[in-house]
Amino acid sequence: MTNDHDGVRELLAAWAVGALPPADARAVPLHLADCETCAAEAERLRATVRLLDGTPGPDTGASGAPGDARDGTARAGEGRGGRERAGGGLGGADGVLASALRSRRARTPGVAPHAAPYAAAVAGLQALVRELPGRWGTPVVHDWDAHATVAHLVAADEHLAVALGVGARLPASRIPAGTPAAYAWELRTADAIAHEHARTPEETVATWAAQAADLLATPEARDPSLAARAATVMGLRLPVADHFVIRAFEAWIHADDIGRALGIAVPPPPDEHLEQLVRLAVRILGVALHDAPPVLVEVTGTAPGTGWVLGSDAEPVAAELTLDPVDFCLLVGGRYAPDEVPRGLTGDERAARNVLATAAALAWL
Repeated sequence: MTNDHDGVRELLAAWAVGALPPADARAVPLHLADCETCAAEAERLRATVRLLDGTPGPDTGASGAPGDARDGTARAGEGRGGRERAGGGLGGADGVLASALRSRRARTPGVAPHAAPYAAAVAGLQALVRELPGRWGTPVVHDWDAHATVAHLVAADEHLAVALGVGARLPASRIPAGTPAAYAWELRTADAIAHEHARTPEETVATWAAQAADLLATPEARDPSLAARAATVMGLRLPVADHFVIRAFEAWIHADDIGRALGIAVPPPPDEHLEQLVRLAVRILGVALHDAPPVLVEVTGTAPGTGWVLGSDAEPVAAELTLDPVDFCLLVGGRYAPDEVPRGLTGDERAARNVLATAAALAWL
């Protein structure tokens, strides 16, 4: 352990989430006692972690009403998005975890609304990984086990973190300049997984959690005006606020992946966060469908009267689609095939299927 200023600063995020080896964990407070700059930074990070790691409370959602939870055993074509009524279907250990996941969606003072879904998703995944000791090698999604899935999230969050001035926590990849964004993304994920598989799962979780805490401590996570500026992340130019919502989307999707692999019910995001995910997905989908036959898409459970006509504005509406918000997000996240997602459909079936296929094609998760 080095006790110099720069050396300690590199350890502060890991210290804030309680992930340092004992020797380092004892040495950091000694430096903080003599260094006001590091002490202030440490308190800022600790405050962020406290917001994410609230004490589990009653089985309620963010609004104080009973929370919903999805059946952790459902599969594509079986209504993955269907949500349990409060108090039913979630007994035993799974019910305790689901309650903890819901209660950890605390409102986070100091974090702006655009970053709140990410803070909640991080808190939920932090609760879930406590169930993983001894099961880190469980196959989860693609060819990843649970360890690799968290390693992937380190690489995924890194793109926004670096754009906001947070230092990378993984060794640099040798990806040739000009590599298409999608392929560069795959290469970076492969490098991250290879690197993290040489470490313990606990070290990987600590790296991911510390980077998440850093992201949520950035000025852009707390100030909507700063988050309104555009940034290009993974080849996608959007306001920084939207990139935080994308990070929330991915963290929740992969928590759901891990939960399903383990047979543990992972609740969907609370309604106000889910609506943010839906609205952003609809905006991106609308761009992809700009000249397609227009279809009215209604996502149930979002704000009353919310529906979007996606497609050409030079033709009459050809069809109407109705989707559950969780099912819609799972479709956009690549967890449903277009012909398997539950939906209501009237009108031109071909036009509606084009919307579903385009939504599924957006997936990069």
